[in-house]
Amino acid sequence: MKNVTDSFLSLGHWPSAGSFGFNTDILATNPINLSVVIGVLIFFGKGVLSDLLDNRKQRILKTIRNSEELRGGAVEQLEKARARLRKVEIEADQYRVNQYSAIERDKLNLLNSIYTTLEQQENNNNETLRFEQQRAINQVQQWVLQQALQGALGTLNSCLNNELHLRTINVNIGILGAMKEITD
Repeated sequence: MKNVTDSFLSLGHWPSAGSFGFNTDILATNPINLSVVIGVLIFFGKGVLSDLLDNRKQRILKTIRNSEELRGGAVEQLEKARARLRKVEIEADQYRVNQYSAIERDKLNLLNSIYTTLEQQENNNNETLRFEQQRAINQVQQWVLQQALQGALGTLNSCLNNELHLRTINVNIGILGAMKEITD
């Protein structure tokens, strides 16, 4: 028997098929075995592979649909959040403006209150000053009057006799009594 490798390598000659045996030539048997295995796999595995691919395709499509639905929900929630944000920003601006207005109003009220208080204090001070001036004037008038009376009494005492003196006192008492009646 010839060497199988030699017969395989010779291009025009194939070994005879009369005997059955194992071909130990790896280079010659692998392509044949692979083609048989691939053929069997294609024939029998075609349905299984098709089912697996269809299942995989359905899962991918389902995942894509779920993702689209989730994306749509997320976009809707994002728009709602943006709308709420705009609303809150507008309310914050209004609140800020209202607070600034309230602060300005309170500031004006405080200034007016301070002005009124200062005006009242000035009026009270002026009134106190007038009162003190009037009191000082009255004290000076009383002092001048006392000095004048003492001077007049001294002059009268030195110039008058007893009878004239008594008459002058009675006249003065009469004048003071008349003045008292007028003031009452």
